[in-house]
Amino acid sequence: MNTSLKNIINTRISVNSFQPNRPLKDEVITSLVDLATKSPSAYNLQNWRFIAVRSESAKIRLQAAAFGQDKILNCSVNFIICGTLEAHKQLRSALQPSLEANIMEQKVVDAWVTQIASHEGNFILQRDEAIRSASLAAMSLMLSAQDIGLGTCAIGGFDGTQVAYEFGLNSTEIPVLIVAVGYATSNNWPQKPRKPLSKVLTII
Repeated sequence: MNTSLKNIINTRISVNSFQPNRPLKDEVITSLVDLATKSPSAYNLQNWRFIAVRSESAKIRLQAAAFGQDKILNCSVNFIICGTLEAHKQLRSALQPSLEANIMEQKVVDAWVTQIASHEGNFILQRDEAIRSASLAAMSLMLSAQDIGLGTCAIGGFDGTQVAYEFGLNSTEIPVLIVAVGYATSNNWPQKPRKPLSKVLTII
């Protein structure tokens, strides 16, 4: 593993205390999302959407939907990372750039579109894929933020219905995670010890 990536993973913490009033520029926000979109997704569905909550008024609305957590108000920006349902319906258009770049052949694109027809009417399958994709994108965003000296916290404690209402999500968008990003204060916990590998790893 690349030494710098290994260090990023080994030093990443869940930041609960951020320095307030330190906004991030648009180019930093867009760069983080651009890197997040390089994450894998089944069939290259790219079944995700990102909402960057940076203004104070929007943070207050998000904080109310997340049970009053201070870090949402104090961080630089919160990313609401959504997984999208019914993504199979746009697979052909999602793969078109790969076809035009001669990465994929037409017959492969056609085969994938045929295969993914199993998603039609299968809410559980669509939801599982949406949550997987959004979660992978969230981790990529967090590591990318860590790489440029920012702290992050993945937040699952929120009212999804309220988040969807406050931020205009449509019926095919699931708010999977909030990722708070910003500058950590000096009083956060270090990375907490993990279970021994003997407890979680089986090599067969």
